[in-house]
Amino acid sequence: MLDIELIKQVPKVTLHDHLDGGLRPATVLELAGEIGHELPADNAEDLGRWFFQAADSGSLERYLETFDHTIAVMQTAENLKRVAYEFVTDMALDGVVYAETRWAPEQHLREGLTLQQAIDAVQAGLDEAMTEARQAGTFIQVNQLITGMRHTATSREIAELAVANRDRGVAGFDIAGAEAGYPPTRHLDAFDHLRRNNAYFTIHAGEAFGLPSIWEALQLCGAHRLGHGVRIIDDIEFDGDGRAVLGRLASYVRNQRVPLEMCPSSNVQTGAASSIAEHPIGLLEELRFRVTVNCDNRLMSGTTLSREFALLSEAFDHTLAEVKWFTINAAKSAFWRFDHRLDMIEKVIKPGFAAHGV
Repeated sequence: MLDIELIKQVPKVTLHDHLDGGLRPATVLELAGEIGHELPADNAEDLGRWFFQAADSGSLERYLETFDHTIAVMQTAENLKRVAYEFVTDMALDGVVYAETRWAPEQHLREGLTLQQAIDAVQAGLDEAMTEARQAGTFIQVNQLITGMRHTATSREIAELAVANRDRGVAGFDIAGAEAGYPPTRHLDAFDHLRRNNAYFTIHAGEAFGLPSIWEALQLCGAHRLGHGVRIIDDIEFDGDGRAVLGRLASYVRNQRVPLEMCPSSNVQTGAASSIAEHPIGLLEELRFRVTVNCDNRLMSGTTLSREFALLSEAFDHTLAEVKWFTINAAKSAFWRFDHRLDMIEKVIKPGFAAHGV
């Protein structure tokens, strides 16, 4: 198993990390106290443990219920800015050099914010923390992915905001929420708007539901990346000699280099994978799919990106060479300008690993 302190020292990239799933337990406790929101624990340690245990149910729906508490304390511009600021700070401390943080502005309007004001507040927090990090000599870039919820009818409006704010820190769009009963095709109007405006989007698919959700996300909606995509494993079989045989959809995903935003610990918690050791990421890496490693929700999974890589190294004997491979996959797949991505790979990521002999 790679030492987690060593992993922290190398540059990393994350594409799938929810803003409202990555709060510090102490921050949730403090902000909840200010607004009188009741929590299931009265100290940071116990609260962090509660989030993990509540999310560790094997059910995506139960997992999503934990967000009631984090969203409750993210209803003002001040609090949104603080959470975004701490997101960048925590990423930088973990050695992350590029991140996309996704969140749903429509869930943060209870105290009177408009959608645009909520987006601006998050961007203000990101910008302040990035500026401080760079002044201290630490490179980090964090962009927003603004999200529409599967069960609401606001996705077109959110998609329009993603386009309107793409030169102000918003890298793209996402659809999230419970998959059962809410296929991504309910939001074709939003995806059409994004495509017509040359904008980028990812779709949560292949986590709670199987191959049909992946097919819909790619072939009917036109997703550029897949959030999770774990169930693509269902389209891979083995012949009598033990060789992997890819079905048509799996072949398409691999051939087209569709990025898979995999979140090992979270996938185990929601039942999308039985364990880290049995996670499809091992086989998909071996077959050279465009696999990336992410946290999903650091608070609910009690994790960091370095910890996710450490768990994978223990399960699959990964070295820093594999960490570098996953990292470059993610950097190539980021919703960021090509020249910026290339500079990051050549001037930050490769030298960062070379300093450790990789």
